[in-house]
Amino acid sequence: MYVCLCNGLTDSQIRNAIADGARRPKEVYASCNCNAQCGCCTGTMLSIIREQPAGPSPLAAGD
Repeated sequence: MYVCLCNGLTDSQIRNAIADGARRPKEVYASCNCNAQCGCCTGTMLSIIREQPAGPSPLAAGD
């Protein structure tokens, strides 16, 4: 499904960017080699980011 019409980004592309380490919409755009245009997709993008399982805490690794 298309999430960002301005850049033609699909939910699969967004999920791939998240799997590669993107944790904010700005990072998703960068991973997809584009920039935010109108910003209407950021709410949906944040929802997709929040659905993904959280990685290990950097503090937990040092304890």
